[in-house]
Amino acid sequence: MNLALYLLTVVIWGTTWIALKLQLGVVAIPVSIVYRFALAALILFAILLVSRRLQPMNRRGHLICLAQGLCLFCVNFMCFLTASQWVPTGLIAVVFSTASLWNALNARLFFGQPIARNVLGGGLLGLAGLGLLFWPELKSHPASAQTLLGLGLALFGTLCFSAGNLLSSLQQKAGLRPLTTNAWGMLYGATMLGLYCLLRDIPFAMDWSTRYVGALMYLVIPGSVIGFTAYLTLVGRMGPERAAYCTVLFPLVALNISAVMEGYVWTSPALLGLVLVMSGNVMVFRKPRPPVLLKSAHMNG
Repeated sequence: MNLALYLLTVVIWGTTWIALKLQLGVVAIPVSIVYRFALAALILFAILLVSRRLQPMNRRGHLICLAQGLCLFCVNFMCFLTASQWVPTGLIAVVFSTASLWNALNARLFFGQPIARNVLGGGLLGLAGLGLLFWPELKSHPASAQTLLGLGLALFGTLCFSAGNLLSSLQQKAGLRPLTTNAWGMLYGATMLGLYCLLRDIPFAMDWSTRYVGALMYLVIPGSVIGFTAYLTLVGRMGPERAAYCTVLFPLVALNISAVMEGYVWTSPALLGLVLVMSGNVMVFRKPRPPVLLKSAHMNG
């Protein structure tokens, strides 16, 4: 079950970048995010009400959902999409891929969970592999004030994503399932971002073209309803640090699609990077061996 959820998350989030790219144009970025998560919340609530699976929540649960909505369905997307104006998407992918390491560190800091050596080593190995994969793009991009701002936004977005992971883990430990918390979190996130748009006088325009509507529906159903539910279920089942290794793998899906659609060329460093990423993946999911107990032989005199 864990493997199926993991592969589903990697495939879906490895392809959503196409839909995000297709949305650029008539509709402002924050408005597109509002549309995405408002529709996703509506679908989730409809599913939960029809199936009678909507769980009741107390005040604490709603406050955590509010914080989760701010982190996962509002601020982090604004950070990444704004950063993409000044920083190559490959570089943003490298920054975002540090989520597995941030999750491990934050779980240690806030929950007191020990950091497994295989998780830390696998995350570092995967990050080194991504560095090789995107090295030509990183090397050719000149450093500037806007580049540094973009990197700062990408890092802050990753930290928000990590915080949202830990909040979801907290909710699941309290017995709340991701379907319910995602529905409320997406509703809160879309509402807060919608208020931001109203305060900034950002028009709620709509592009009724097949291109935009198709991209929006892909982001709403596979990208949000299915993708976030599968991922946050993994967070509850495997822990935030192991689940977040998806963020290292899904850029590989995007690269392979880019090779077909945009002419990306695989190089020797990129292939070496692929090997490192896959090796890191194996290391993260390797179960630690139980300690060997040595029995002392005692001889009776």
